[in-house]
Amino acid sequence: MNFLGDWWPYLLLIAAGVLPNEVWRMLGIVASRGLDDESELIIWVRAIATATLTGVVSKIVVFAPGALGAVPLAVRLAAVAAGLAAFFVMRQSVFAGLAAGVAAILAGIWATGGLGSP
Repeated sequence: MNFLGDWWPYLLLIAAGVLPNEVWRMLGIVASRGLDDESELIIWVRAIATATLTGVVSKIVVFAPGALGAVPLAVRLAAVAAGLAAFFVMRQSVFAGLAAGVAAILAGIWATGGLGSP
């Protein structure tokens, strides 16, 4: 009898993927106590993190992997524009930006007749 049954891949994912990352996150929280949020070092780190995330998202949008590659580039770019517009219009609400971007890409897929070939 297999104790884990069909759950072993999920447990492996948690053990190998989530737990190692959580250790570093907790160490970061402990190490950052007492740091001034407005110090030049923290502002610089925040800028580097934002630029890195922007680069990764831009690469995924332009050079889309998998099923996203079947969505026309114009639809992907329009979804990004809609998400950014909603983000700023709704007073920098991440949820509003994400919801608008997802809605825009789904509407674009529907309007273009579904997923095309990449």
